[in-house]
Amino acid sequence: MKKVVRSHLILALIPACLLFAQTALAQETLREDKHYIGLLVTAFNHRTIGTASKETATGTGGTLIVGGHLSELFHAELRAGAGFRDAKVPGGDLSLSIDYFASWYIGLHYPITNYANIYGQAGFSFIQGSGELRHPEENSNAQFRELEGDFPDSSFGVGWLLGLDVEVLTDTYLVFEGGKLLKDTGTDANIFQFSAGLKYEF
Repeated sequence: MKKVVRSHLILALIPACLLFAQTALAQETLREDKHYIGLLVTAFNHRTIGTASKETATGTGGTLIVGGHLSELFHAELRAGAGFRDAKVPGGDLSLSIDYFASWYIGLHYPITNYANIYGQAGFSFIQGSGELRHPEENSNAQFRELEGDFPDSSFGVGWLLGLDVEVLTDTYLVFEGGKLLKDTGTDANIFQFSAGLKYEF
């Protein structure tokens, strides 16, 4: 009789143990209260350059991310980066460089599988850069003259990002994202950013 009771007790405890193990595993995978760092390669896509032809040019740089999960759905982060290849406008006389930038974002992320998340975020950016114009006296370059010197003219602005992160190793994510970094209200030029890289949570 005691053996039968013991067997039934063990069988009754198995589901409880499995449930406890699943709960513990879920708690281990929760992103809330985790922090993260990331390193991205970024393409800076300058659009609507010039008052007449509205040119497009792309430079490249790097972005460092430091952030944290405020809850299971919300996160906040700081970014800093710099350009290492200037954006050269077609024709070759105007080049735009990003010396450095800093951004702050708050965002919402949502799991689409148990290893991938989509996210969107909005915030503010500060950018310091410059525009170099060769042969500014030529009539064809008249539309670019306001871009020479400090660029962007309004170095502080609002931006947004949409992205996808995929867990490739434990707590290590492959990141793909794109969005607007800033609109220069002085010249109406827009700066978009498209990035890929790695993010590690701890």
